[in-house]
Amino acid sequence: MLRNASRIAAAVLGSVALAATAALPAAAAGHSHHAPARWHYRHGVVLGAIQYDSPGRDDRSNRSLNAEYVTVRNTSHRPVNLRGWTLSDRSGNTYRFGNLWLNGHRQVRVHTGSGRDTRWDVYQNRRDYVWDDNDTATLRNDHRRIVDIESWGRWGGHLGHHGHHGHGH
Repeated sequence: MLRNASRIAAAVLGSVALAATAALPAAAAGHSHHAPARWHYRHGVVLGAIQYDSPGRDDRSNRSLNAEYVTVRNTSHRPVNLRGWTLSDRSGNTYRFGNLWLNGHRQVRVHTGSGRDTRWDVYQNRRDYVWDDNDTATLRNDHRRIVDIESWGRWGGHLGHHGHHGHGH
């Protein structure tokens, strides 16, 4: 009796191990070049539309600076607190989010200039442009893990994919 019980237990454990191994490739196949970390898929936060070159004349006015932005989208149905998350460019300019809950299926625009933060728009309070014609936006969570990366121009090869090409800075 005892011998049969251990044989059954071994068979069950073997089946579980086999099932877990078979599930791995399917889970890994869900990753794309936008998701260097599994965390990204669990929480569904991604970079959205990017306006990397402010439309019109680049006169460094607050209006022009705020026309340059990066959108952060929550594609899941669960709210995510972005406190401590960072958004940075290739040069190391970094914006750190305060206590901001991004509800499910919502987005927030991170503007370059100054303004009053809301649930839909936050401001870096900078006096110069951040996002160049050839640049990379990197979104990291509060553990400094990369959640999403988007490149354009010579770095990404898809000029105009997320941003709109205009006058150089």
